[in-house]
Amino acid sequence: MSELLEQAERLLESAKGNEEVEIYVSSGVETEVRAYQGEIENLSSATSSGIGVRVLLDGANGAQVGTAWAGSLDEESVRDALREARDNVRFASEDEFVAFARPDGVAPVALSLRDDSVLTTPIDEKIALAIELERRVRAGDARIRQVDAANYSDYVAEAAIVSSTGIHVSYARSGAYLSVEAIASDGHGDQTGWGLSAGRAPGDLDIELAARDAITRATRMLGAVKPSSMKCTAVFDPRTAATLLAIVGGALSGDAVVRGRSFFANRVGEAVASPLFSLLDDPTDPRHFAASSHDGEGLACRRNVLIDKGQLQGFVYDTYSARRAGTASTGSALRGGIAGSPSAGCRALQLDPGDEDQASILKNVGFGVFVQSIMGVHSGVNPVSGDFSVGVTGLMIRDGQLAEPVRELTVASTLQRMLLDLSHVGNDVEWLPGNAAGSTLAIEGIAVSGS
Repeated sequence: MSELLEQAERLLESAKGNEEVEIYVSSGVETEVRAYQGEIENLSSATSSGIGVRVLLDGANGAQVGTAWAGSLDEESVRDALREARDNVRFASEDEFVAFARPDGVAPVALSLRDDSVLTTPIDEKIALAIELERRVRAGDARIRQVDAANYSDYVAEAAIVSSTGIHVSYARSGAYLSVEAIASDGHGDQTGWGLSAGRAPGDLDIELAARDAITRATRMLGAVKPSSMKCTAVFDPRTAATLLAIVGGALSGDAVVRGRSFFANRVGEAVASPLFSLLDDPTDPRHFAASSHDGEGLACRRNVLIDKGQLQGFVYDTYSARRAGTASTGSALRGGIAGSPSAGCRALQLDPGDEDQASILKNVGFGVFVQSIMGVHSGVNPVSGDFSVGVTGLMIRDGQLAEPVRELTVASTLQRMLLDLSHVGNDVEWLPGNAAGSTLAIEGIAVSGS
């Protein structure tokens, strides 16, 4: 049993007979290194720990919940958090759907997501990774005039959840990342490109991959022009496709559905996408950097098929949204730290891969726009109506090949239409930090506004 779980269980013993108590305890260690011009520009290493407490009391018209948190695990802070939660419950409104999670019989998948070499790797080696990444980008192409930042970061995080309803779990994971932003110039203008390598530990990282990625993305955009407006096929690379999937995943949250804020509401069983589109949320897949054995309420995570061959199968739920919808939790509670309460959401989205690589998709598309980056997602996408209008940069596709770079264009459609007009799904799955893995996607009939 982990120390965090032991500590949480000791605190649970102080629960009173007329209340339910949930204890969420977390701790973590993280390191960040930023290199600039061959030197360390920033170095930080931090540890954190804390506790979130929820206390529930049943009432005539539903339950009341009081919450409190503390950014320390010393005895006084923990006692204060429990006392504050008990005080706060008196001021909470009764809600018939509020309840704490109870074990549902689903066994957790055994996952190995923590690599302790994150903790044992000397800091000098981590610094060397960032400095070498910057050096390779600077030396990799004469058109690279600057490296805005070369970064190494890692973390190890652990959490434990216990409750008087029978939840007693702990889980942990680690991650390590290299990222770099390169600035290329052709004497007439600058373009930027971002490179990344990610893994569970420093030994998983590929410096050359991250460096070449940034160089390629920056240099191929040199000379970018604003194209004429048109309607064509848009091909999204794996990273921009992951952004699209994350947006779609937000609309598949049971919380969004029960609150009337999803364009998928009341459409279960309908064809909502191309038959090529099969989307699942699978936190039990260890290739996902957000994989987890348990969700934010302590229930076992599980594989949830959301859209199967274009047909909407259902949504992801936490305990609260499931009770509002008259169904059961799908083990999909997310938690934004010790101060946050659980809410339903997708953790590890992925598409069933297609049978084409990116080159084959470009060849089959023939003419269109290849999207390398997306801007303005938060302001340009409406998850309720499905309206989609964002700025992009990328390259034209001509005769099945990447051609001249383009900038300052807007692509517009609706998410509903885009899902139905999907024409190609790539087999080039890229596992990325965040809640979605990406693969190349081609979508027909996109309105592109340029000059």
